Amino acid sequence: MSTRTLISPAQLAKPRGKALYWAVFTLVIGGFTLVFLGPLYWLISSGFKDAQEVVRTPPTLVPGSFTPGNYSRAWEVMDLAKLLGNTLFYAFGALAFQLVLDVAAAYSLSKLRPVFGKAILGMMLATLMIPATVLVVPQYLTVLDVPIVERNLLNTPWAIWLPSVTNAFNIFLLKRFFDSIPKELLDAAAMDGASPTRVLRSIVLPISRPILGVVSIFAIVGVWKDFLWPMLTLPDPAKQTLNVGIYSLSNGVPVNVLIAALTIASLPTLLIFLIFQRNIMSGLTAGGLKG
Repeated sequence: MSTRTLISPAQLAKPRGKALYWAVFTLVIGGFTLVFLGPLYWLISSGFKDAQEVVRTPPTLVPGSFTPGNYSRAWEVMDLAKLLGNTLFYAFGALAFQLVLDVAAAYSLSKLRPVFGKAILGMMLATLMIPATVLVVPQYLTVLDVPIVERNLLNTPWAIWLPSVTNAFNIFLLKRFFDSIPKELLDAAAMDGASPTRVLRSIVLPISRPILGVVSIFAIVGVWKDFLWPMLTLPDPAKQTLNVGIYSLSNGVPVNVLIAALTIASLPTLLIFLIFQRNIMSGLTAGGLKG
């Protein structure tokens, strides 16, 4: 059975059809490349320009005044080393909590089958339909005065870590992967006397490395790119994240130095994607088919 395509193989075999195909293909790929990489190129190249060239109209495609010192100046003036350390601390703390609690929640919903488990999962997924900005006020009031313990979590890492744990999307990804693990494998371990915790630690987690890698990347990038929540809950300049710190220190900083600082803040997440893009795709597709 032949596969139907937009251009038939007979037309594609002709010189005119082949030329038209490659012309359209090049135009589409070039357009998408320009849309996605154009702003990134402008960001990086503007960090090498002087203050006058950055605001010049029309803008220059290639820096005429190559000033690499903007990046070292941004690193020193905006104290990016300290802000970077704060962000790494918050990101890996959120990662640790998500791996422990989200994995436990997904494993219990997938394999332990608690009462009303489907209803709980449905309510979790329903929260994905709620815009994040709608939850800002109730979350802020919660960390301002945590119920029962009556503690103020502002200017503490807990204000970043605790809200990040309740990630319905990550729980759904983990549960879907755990559902694809053969039940016979877990039953054999249970017959040998392994407890559910031992099964999770010795069998489920070792074969769940692809999806755990995806969840880890999402957890780190989620904290790294967040701006509104850290700005509200970390008003102390000494405890701010990279994005909030750059915003707070932007007054009086030349625009070319500010752009250089923004470029430095963007590089870690770009490198994470470039290095782990295969892991991201394999992890997202893992568990889609039961084998």
